[in-house]
Amino acid sequence: MNNQAASGTSEANTPHESDMPTGWIVRRLKFLATCNDEALPETTDPEFEMEYVDISSVNLIDGITNIETLTFEKAPSRARRVVKDGDTIVSTVRTYLKAIAPIELPPRNMVVSTGFAVIRALEFMDSKYLGYALQNVAFIDAVVANSTGVSYPAINPTALVCLSMSYPEDKATQQQVAAFLDWKTSQIDALIAKKQELLQKLKEKRLAVITQAVTKGLNPDAPMLDSGIAWIGKVPEHWIVKRLKFIARIGNGSTPNREDSSYWDAGNYPWLNSSVVNQESVTEADQFVTPLALSECHLPRIAPPAVLVGITGQGKTRGMATTLLFEATINQHLAYVKPDGSKAVVGFLRRVFDMAYSHLRSESENGGSTKGAITCEQIAELPVPIPPIAEQTAITASVDQAIVRIDRMADNAQSAITRLTEYRTALITAATTGKIDVRQVKIPASS
Repeated sequence: MNNQAASGTSEANTPHESDMPTGWIVRRLKFLATCNDEALPETTDPEFEMEYVDISSVNLIDGITNIETLTFEKAPSRARRVVKDGDTIVSTVRTYLKAIAPIELPPRNMVVSTGFAVIRALEFMDSKYLGYALQNVAFIDAVVANSTGVSYPAINPTALVCLSMSYPEDKATQQQVAAFLDWKTSQIDALIAKKQELLQKLKEKRLAVITQAVTKGLNPDAPMLDSGIAWIGKVPEHWIVKRLKFIARIGNGSTPNREDSSYWDAGNYPWLNSSVVNQESVTEADQFVTPLALSECHLPRIAPPAVLVGITGQGKTRGMATTLLFEATINQHLAYVKPDGSKAVVGFLRRVFDMAYSHLRSESENGGSTKGAITCEQIAELPVPIPPIAEQTAITASVDQAIVRIDRMADNAQSAITRLTEYRTALITAATTGKIDVRQVKIPASS
C-alpha cells in the first residue's frame, strides 16, 4: 500500500518510514481516524443551548481560549459541527491560523464552527496521541502547503485526511508518548503562564509609573489639590489643568485615492497609517505620497516631534499614542497633536496620552454602543495636567528612563515565551515522529 499523501497533495512534508524507529509506521490520516461531519440539523429546537467554539477562539499553544454559550436560534449559521470528548478539531479554513485543539471533557452540548474538521480516532489509535500528532509541525506544514486561496487559504477535508502521519503500531506506546507529552507540555505551559503573568504585571507597572509622574510629579512632598477631573484626580497645586486645544494644534489626514497613480507613483513624502501607534516612537515610513497628493488630499505636513494618536477601530490601536520623530503626513485613522513649545513638551503630552488611553476609549463609546472612533474634537477638549515647562522636561526624562527598564524586562519575558513555545512545538514533533524515545521514561504520578 502506498502510505504517502494522496494524488494532488504536496509530499514535501510527508514523513517516511525509513526515518521512523522500529515499530513505527506512516499512514494516511483516513486510515487512522474518521473525519466526523455530524452537525446539528436546521430543525433543532431554537431554545437548544450549546457551548460554541469559533475558529478565532482556538490556537496551537493554548487550545480553546473562549467558549460562548448560545441558543441555536441566536448562534451563527456556522455553529453546527458536533464534537465529543477525545476528538481533535483542525481548522480547514484560514489554515495559516493553525487552529488545532484536542477536545477534553467538553462543556454540555459543545458545537464548533463548520470551518473545523472533527478528527475522531479509530479504535486502535489512542485519541490523545492522535491529538498530539495533529500538532506535529510536519503535519501542520502539510495542511498549509495543500491549502488553496490567497486571502483565506483552505483545505478540503478529503485532502486533509489523505495527508500522512507517523505513529507507533503498539497502542501502549502511543499512550506512553501521549502521557509523556501531557507531563512535559504541562510544565512548559506553567512556565509560559508565569512569563505571561509577569508581562501583565510589567504592563500595569508601566502605566502606574506614567500615571504617577504625569499627575503627581516627581516631588512626593508637593502640596496637592483636586483637579476636578475624575480620571486625573489630584495634582500639585502649582500645576494647571487645561483643555488640549489651548496648548496644541490637533488634526488628522487622509488616504489619497489608490487608483490615482499621480498620488503614489514615485512619491517621496512619508505617509503613515494607524499601525504606527504600536511603536514606542516612529522614525521611518514604508509608504510615500507625491507633492500633488499633499496639495490636493487634505494631508498635513507634521514637523517633529509630535504625538500621533490612533482614533478609529475596534482593536487596541484606538486611543494608543506614539511619538513622531521625523517629518511626515498621516491617514484619516490618526490624529496628530503638535503643542505650543512654550506651553507643553511633546514627550510629556505623549505620556499623558498613555495615561488617558482607557478614558479616550470610554469617551468614544456612545451609550454602550461602540462608535469606534475618537474625534479630533474630543481630543481638543481633553483636559490635561500642565506643570511648568522645566518640570515637564524632568518628568519626561524620568519616565523615559523607567520605561526603558520596564520594556527591557518585558522584551526578555516575551523572548522567553517565544523560546518556550518553540521548544513545546519541537518536543511534540520529536515525540510523535519517534525522534526521541520516551518508552522507558518514568512519568511522575503527580503529573
